[in-house]
Amino acid sequence: MIVREVTLKDIDALVELSKTTFFDTYGAKNTAADMEHYLETNFSKTVLCSALKDVNVFFYFLELENENVGYLKLNVGSAQTELKDAKSLEIERIYLKKAYQGKGLGLQLLKKAIAVAKEKAVTYIWLGVWEENPKAIQFYKKNGFEVFDTHTFLLGSDIQTDFMMRLNLK
Repeated sequence: MIVREVTLKDIDALVELSKTTFFDTYGAKNTAADMEHYLETNFSKTVLCSALKDVNVFFYFLELENENVGYLKLNVGSAQTELKDAKSLEIERIYLKKAYQGKGLGLQLLKKAIAVAKEKAVTYIWLGVWEENPKAIQFYKKNGFEVFDTHTFLLGSDIQTDFMMRLNLK
């Protein structure tokens, strides 16, 4: 198992993995139109290339036997979606292919996020997780995150509520 940084050479694989894992995670609980709109708006080659070029955004693939089975997206500074606190790092995405969920692999991506946070000398990590994703909420709680607020998340035309969770590092 390898966790490696994603580069622009990996853009097609990142687009495919992003769309696949997001759809697998949320497709059953959202309309086809909302999912299609979100996937095309947020996971297009143009959008992901722009993110890869941002010095405050970091993507990592989780590779298992030469297959990308998951990925991680981290934001610092102005790239953070909400708080934009210089003392924090945002985990915007941790996703695994459906067949690889529940095998402890998400923890490897979380460990990478914590390592990057420590390299960046931030004091806490934060993220948003959909209130209707109990598996993810439990995963983060088990690993020391606590709910500190909520925010809204727009998926297509559907306004959803995310729990904002935080892990203090210092």
